[in-house]
Amino acid sequence: MILDSPRIPLSRRTLIDEEHLLEQLDLVRLSLPEAFHEAEEIVRHKEEILLQAEQYAQEIIEAAERRAAQILNEMGILRQAEIEAQQIRQRVQQECEAAKEQTISELERMRRQAQQELEEMHRLAMEECEEIQAGADEYADRVLKEMELQLGEMLRVVRNGRQQLQPDLPPSRGREMGSGSSSSRPPSGLKGDRSKN
Repeated sequence: MILDSPRIPLSRRTLIDEEHLLEQLDLVRLSLPEAFHEAEEIVRHKEEILLQAEQYAQEIIEAAERRAAQILNEMGILRQAEIEAQQIRQRVQQECEAAKEQTISELERMRRQAQQELEEMHRLAMEECEEIQAGADEYADRVLKEMELQLGEMLRVVRNGRQQLQPDLPPSRGREMGSGSSSSRPPSGLKGDRSKN
């Protein structure tokens, strides 16, 4: 009644039907004497109850002994079952070992395959890097070659301009002025271009 009755919000109190509670208390009051009589009856018959319990226990022990004897007679069957169980255990162990070896072999194969794939990827990456490097070197060489040609042309123009600014300059003096470094010499194939400028 207490657990099923509604609770007052924000408090630890419970609303209980007073009439219903009183009816239940009357039932408890009327039932108590009978319960006391039953308890007194149990106390009076304690020895009898203990004797019955002892007899019941003895019957259980005898039944257990008979069962034990039956089990001893069935030991042949139990030994056979134990032998079969041992065989099953050995077979299962062998299957487990075989599965373990197969799994290890499969893992090793996968590891070797992954290693080969990694090496192949590394080789392809190195080849690609070499191709990129070769392309970059070729591009740089082409750019430098173009710059060399442009600088050679500029040097030729500069020399022709100096010669025009100093028409009376002896050729030998001009060669001395131009022989200060090997880079001041006109590139091969451009010696006959002075007349054009």
